[in-house]
Amino acid sequence: MSKMTLILVRHGHVEGISPEKFRGQIDLPLTDMGRSQAAMTAHYLERFGPFDAIYSSPLARCLDTAAAIGRACGSDPISLPELIDINYGVWQGRTREAVSQEDPVRFQSWMTRPDLTAIAGADTLQTVQSSLVKALQMFREHHEGKTVVAVGHDSSNRVMLLTALEMPLSRYWSLRQDPCCVNVIVFDGYRCTVGRINETAHLDAMQPAALAAIA
Repeated sequence: MSKMTLILVRHGHVEGISPEKFRGQIDLPLTDMGRSQAAMTAHYLERFGPFDAIYSSPLARCLDTAAAIGRACGSDPISLPELIDINYGVWQGRTREAVSQEDPVRFQSWMTRPDLTAIAGADTLQTVQSSLVKALQMFREHHEGKTVVAVGHDSSNRVMLLTALEMPLSRYWSLRQDPCCVNVIVFDGYRCTVGRINETAHLDAMQPAALAAIA
């Protein structure tokens, strides 16, 4: 199996990032800031093309980010269910502060050992990883020797990177994924190299106040 390059992107800014909510599979649109970030990311990614395909989580915030990339790079995005965000079950739509007060033991578990935490009605990190492994296998089989883009979420991207790096899910909080960050993963036979993680320099032209709002 020859080399395949995956450019993994997080979607742009949405409501619920600050103060933080468990957004999960709630279908939130990009904010004005998020649309600006998507446009800047699309312009930046033009240098990496052409792409064999652009894939996206089926949620609007990812599809809109992927559409901006597609317009710049001449490729229509493909919705891929395996890239969808984690389902947070009963926590979905709640703020971290509210959950920490109402379910403090489980919240502390999530913040320290998310790989061992089961939230009522929610996906586990292992469930998310299982879906992403299917996506990775499809990318490698159908785009051998090519470069593809995948637009996902904070949680799914963290799990994707941990999987690529052969790191345990317990290290979930060790990897940061800012809005519209870029990661580059190269698969070469059985070897995997992560060349970029959470790259956001292409967003530096935004106003400092805007950047502070998503920190």
